Amino acid sequence: MNLHKTLATVSGMTMLSRITGLVRELLIARAFGASAFTDAFFVAFRIPNLLRRLFAEGAFSQAFVPILAEYKNKRGDDATKELVDHVATVLIWSLLLTCVLGIIGAPVVVFFIATGLNSEPEVYRHTVTMTRLMFPYIGFMAFVALAGGILNTWRQFRVPAFTPVLLNLSFIAGSLFVAPHLREPVYALAFAVVVGGVLQVAIQFPALVRIGMLPRLSWNPRFALSDPGVRRVLRQMGPAILAVSVAQISVIINTNLASRLANGSVSWLNYADRLMEFPTALLGVALGTVLLPSLSKANADGDQAEYSALLDWGLRLTFLIALPSAVGLLTLAVPLTTTLFHYGKFDDVSVTMTGRALIAYGVGLIGLILVKILAPGFYAKQDIRTPVKIAIVVLLATQAMNFLFVPWIAHAGLALSVGAGACLNAALLYRGLKQRGIYRPQPGWLMFLTRVTGALFLLAGVSLWTAGQFDWIAMKSTPLLRAAALTGVMLACGVTYFGALLAMGFRFRDFKRISL
Repeated sequence: MNLHKTLATVSGMTMLSRITGLVRELLIARAFGASAFTDAFFVAFRIPNLLRRLFAEGAFSQAFVPILAEYKNKRGDDATKELVDHVATVLIWSLLLTCVLGIIGAPVVVFFIATGLNSEPEVYRHTVTMTRLMFPYIGFMAFVALAGGILNTWRQFRVPAFTPVLLNLSFIAGSLFVAPHLREPVYALAFAVVVGGVLQVAIQFPALVRIGMLPRLSWNPRFALSDPGVRRVLRQMGPAILAVSVAQISVIINTNLASRLANGSVSWLNYADRLMEFPTALLGVALGTVLLPSLSKANADGDQAEYSALLDWGLRLTFLIALPSAVGLLTLAVPLTTTLFHYGKFDDVSVTMTGRALIAYGVGLIGLILVKILAPGFYAKQDIRTPVKIAIVVLLATQAMNFLFVPWIAHAGLALSVGAGACLNAALLYRGLKQRGIYRPQPGWLMFLTRVTGALFLLAGVSLWTAGQFDWIAMKSTPLLRAAALTGVMLACGVTYFGALLAMGFRFRDFKRISL
């Protein structure tokens, strides 16, 4: 399997997801702006999202995929299908219980996650109600995460990569067609989450049936728990949950702090986060998705040279794409924010505040993406404890940085702490992989980085000069012209960067990579 083609497929689907996601955010910004009520929705949505990442996606995928790959490669189809059935039974029943408890305890959860909203009873009430409406989303995403792990292990990447598009389409439909008819329009977004979850589950069934791995759920989770494979997954999930929970604790703390700042702070960070996640998902998530099954197979086969070479390929590709993306966020923060969000109720102040947060995120973009490449280097070897220890150190460092940055630059300080913490995380993961001999850098790094650095300086200069030719905020009345201007600036930047690389002797064929 050509990893470039696979990565292109996943990245293409991810790009479609991010484009529809940007349309979603544009419509939300235009219809609702940045207010106390949008803060209420984003806080309410963040709660099931946190638990989804904690149980259904992050920790589960890290623990399940390497063991599933081992079963597939060494134990045959029958044993693998039995493992899938039993894991699905335990996962779904656990998440259903979590949903019930979450719906009942929503007021307490909101109280602790966003204490700043407690001083505004109406906003707090809406946050609790929307949290309850959206809690079933966790159960839907549990099944989607299970299906994604199975399909990725079978090298069926298209459906898992396309799945998020359905949630975005649900948001778009809710914003356009449902919100105008509701007394509280923001509730259309909460309904869209539930509908999107149902659609995401539905699309998994045909793909799972095709490979013969549609899970058969049991009414007896205790029997499923007796499966040794399930117990292995659960033992791995323990430290995996701790690893993911450390990151989510940081998100909870930051949400709490943002809720105590000026009205709109949670929303400004959310809009900036959406823009930052575009390159993060396009490269980091897509590359991590492709790498984990290949690394797991290399580890199962005992091919450590291939294991290291896969990591090296991923790291070089990350530096090649992530660094210019970071320069783009730093130099084009205002053009990006105005072009995408500066409509309707999204005013000039929101542009400025979102732009500041985006610049802060841009500082740490390389770290945010590198973590998604380096961490699978441990997960594929079923070593989750090392990333846990590193994550705890990073959590403490991130919160210490909040004390320094938030009084200085308010909500943007929260974004800066996240980015700086991610860079520290990446550095510690890299050191761990190298010290243990898991990763050994291939020859040619010095020349590679020299070429990339030279191209980055040219890119930054062209970006600043071309973007400086336009008054982006004043172009609000001519959105098509503004979009055309941004497209022209980005094309000039792309031609400059890749043209400079080619002029300095870089050749893309050097990145050709065939997986096991």
